[in-house]
Amino acid sequence: MTSSNPLFGIDLDLPAPGSGGVSQALHRQLRSAIVEGRLVPGLRLPASRKLAAMVGVSRSTATGVYDLLQSEGYVEGHHGSGTFVASRTATPRSTPPAPGAAPAHKLAAAWRNASPAPATPSAAPRFDFRAGYPDQQRFPFDVWRRLASRALRAAARTSGAGSDPQGDPRLREAIAQHVSGARAVACDADAVVVTAGAQQAFDLLVRILVTSGRTAVALENPGYPPLHAAFERAGARLHDIGIDQHGLCVDQLPQRVDVIAVSPSHQSPLGVTMSAARRLALLEHARAHDALVIEDDYDGEFRLGGRPLDALQTLDREQRVFYVGTFAKSMFMALRIGFVIAPPWAVPALVAARLQHNWHVPAVNQATLASFIAEGHLARHVRKMRPLYAERHDTLLRAIEQHLPHRLTPVPSLAGLHLSAALHATDPAVRWQAAAAAAAAGVRIATLASSVRRPLVLNGLVFGYGLIETADIEPGIRALAQAVRPS
Repeated sequence: MTSSNPLFGIDLDLPAPGSGGVSQALHRQLRSAIVEGRLVPGLRLPASRKLAAMVGVSRSTATGVYDLLQSEGYVEGHHGSGTFVASRTATPRSTPPAPGAAPAHKLAAAWRNASPAPATPSAAPRFDFRAGYPDQQRFPFDVWRRLASRALRAAARTSGAGSDPQGDPRLREAIAQHVSGARAVACDADAVVVTAGAQQAFDLLVRILVTSGRTAVALENPGYPPLHAAFERAGARLHDIGIDQHGLCVDQLPQRVDVIAVSPSHQSPLGVTMSAARRLALLEHARAHDALVIEDDYDGEFRLGGRPLDALQTLDREQRVFYVGTFAKSMFMALRIGFVIAPPWAVPALVAARLQHNWHVPAVNQATLASFIAEGHLARHVRKMRPLYAERHDTLLRAIEQHLPHRLTPVPSLAGLHLSAALHATDPAVRWQAAAAAAAAGVRIATLASSVRRPLVLNGLVFGYGLIETADIEPGIRALAQAVRPS
């Protein structure tokens, strides 16, 4: 909204009260007015109570904005006199550089065009089909709080000095037992390196496996964009490999390849599962051409039916596979604890890279997770959630078949927390129109295009079902169908 009482002739465009971001918008616009000279040095500003009344905010919001501007050097508070625009001799600590003055050329080439993370919309959509998020409303936080309190009490009895850079030994032992039972991954605690989520696991692997300009890496296309970016910025020579209904197309792999990154359990984003024959062919290719394999066990625990296929790490007999897992999808996103199960020859390098990287996982969180796994709470939670996710998956399929049979073709998927579907339209613009139309109808959804590296063009949508209740899926797909209906 635009303020009905302009401040010294300056119209302030603020969000509606209660919508969030009012304080940030008021601060940003006042700061811009000062920097641009529209509020001149020495000008006395309204008292916080008056400012609040003028622009329709609380007095605490107005006071907080003045305090922040003063801490940045844009305004000065004179006791008993009020708040004034600071003189130009003062140098605000946050003054934006003049156009063209920023030495952006000093950035490494790979980072010069980096984009900031997209802001999360403050208003929740009516139907949230975002992918990659678990249903944490059903997570047993009461159990987690009890175990966390116990871990804190134990921490209080220690000196707090030192920690194992490979990860809490109790947690590594719990992870080894967990993956043995859940995924038939054979390892011991010495092979486990605890990380700050899967993203740090990938970053560490890139650090120890890539030599800039020399290392050739094969990646799924479409695939996981942060992993692609990590290899690209490290200077790896990338080869895009296609995906079909059986997973990674092994016959497309070049003979000269050093690292092959793959998500065989539930391919991100298409959702297909790599067949047993394709897994064996991949490992044989790695053996024959002396390549290493990074196995991202994405959503592997939430198999929708049948026995899960053996992990590549389970089938590996030559110590070529690095198995990456995370607890963010099976528990809750804020936990951010992952792990790498590495061949024995690579563990020292991984630990050294983790020390250099200095992304330490909080010790209390590690201790809490160790108890949560060892006492069987994780296994019980996964067992409880598996049929619920299967129900949502089946409901989503039926809804697409009922409301969008001539617009979408679902990609068969046997695991995980999302389902992809191909749009029948061949015009790439329709893809974006569908996403925009869905957003306008209160349906939050992603496109396959965000996971594609050029020149591949993939026209489709990705439906996550971790954040949406079963009862809301059919109405959500009906709203989507109405939004993308041809006019």
